[in-house]
Amino acid sequence: MPVKKEKKQLSLNVVSNKEHRGFGAGTIDLSAVSCVMIDNGEAYIDVGAMHAKSKIEKGIKFSANKEDVPNGRLCWIVWVAVDRNEEGSYYAGATACPMLIDTEARRGWKILAQHVNNLDYAIKRRFVLDELGAEEKAALKGLLVAHNAEWWDRSPEVLKEALN
Repeated sequence: MPVKKEKKQLSLNVVSNKEHRGFGAGTIDLSAVSCVMIDNGEAYIDVGAMHAKSKIEKGIKFSANKEDVPNGRLCWIVWVAVDRNEEGSYYAGATACPMLIDTEARRGWKILAQHVNNLDYAIKRRFVLDELGAEEKAALKGLLVAHNAEWWDRSPEVLKEALN
C-alpha cells in the first residue's frame, strides 16, 4: 500500500527573523508585535489577543453590530510594534482598536477588518491612537514606560505627542 503524502496546510505563520524561503515564504513576521489591552483604565500585555483569545475576549460571541451589545463596556486592543536601531530597541508603531464587551451577556462588538488593518499599520511603523481617550492614553503611556523606559526614551516623538 503506497504511503499517502500529507498535504501542507497554508496558514498564517508566526515566524522569527530567520531567512525563510519555500512554502509559506512571505508570511508576516509577528515576533516584534505585542498586544496591549486597555480595560477600565488599566493597560496590560495579553499575548492571547494576537489570536482573539485575550482574557476579556474568551467566551464572548462577537457581532459586527454595535446594537447587539447595548450594555457593553469600551475596551481597547493596542498593537505595539518594537524595532531596533543602532541605539537599541524602541516602540516603533502603535495602533488602537475599540471593542465593546458585555461579560455578563457573553456578547461583544468589534470590527475585525479594523483590527487586521491596524495590526498591519503597527507592523508598518504607524501610530493610530487618536481614538483613545485621555484615561486610556495615560494608561498606555504608563505601561510602555514601566515595561521599558529606555525603549520609551528612544521612541519617535509622534508617539510621545500622541500619548500626552
